Amino acid sequence: MYVKVCGLTTVDAARVAVAAGADAIGVVMNRTSPRAVDADLARSIIAAVGDDADTVLVVNDKTADEAARLAVDLGADVLQLHGAYSPDDFATALRHLPRVWRATSLAEHPDLTVGACGEEALLLDAARPGSGRRWDTGSLASTPAGRWILAGGLAPDNVAAAITAAHPWGVDVSSGVESAPGVKDHDAIRAFVGAARSVRAS
Repeated sequence: MYVKVCGLTTVDAARVAVAAGADAIGVVMNRTSPRAVDADLARSIIAAVGDDADTVLVVNDKTADEAARLAVDLGADVLQLHGAYSPDDFATALRHLPRVWRATSLAEHPDLTVGACGEEALLLDAARPGSGRRWDTGSLASTPAGRWILAGGLAPDNVAAAITAAHPWGVDVSSGVESAPGVKDHDAIRAFVGAARSVRAS
């Protein structure tokens, strides 16, 4: 089970996530997010993680070209485009960076075919990303095939059940391991990664 801890705002939290066994960490650079970081902090977090995990830049309010150039400049491994980006936008991003993920929700009437826009992985989120609200995976007519990541309302106490029900390739958490918006709880990060890993081991 691939585990991503997103919305990290400190180097210490990123190091805790990696030490706990997370496969990826995410930094957010959306102007409206309480988890937004500036370029200097994003670069520090990404550098601190190094090759120990995938580093993901998450954006939804920049052009694909701007976002991809920024990801390259910061040294991120992956660019996650969240929201209303077109196939042409993905093609533009992929000219700069070979690894791009598509993040969307059922509310946006997505094509749930992994790779439909050339993306490496598809992240399915709640209708309001970052809200901490769990969405009903039972509303999926069928689960995507391939590398798809379940997000939205996951926390240490429900991630194992969510994995068992939806069978995603990976899971993503942000608000579910916070003590306040943008403030990660280190013990919760460790508990989340452990709970997600427990399904794989069972």
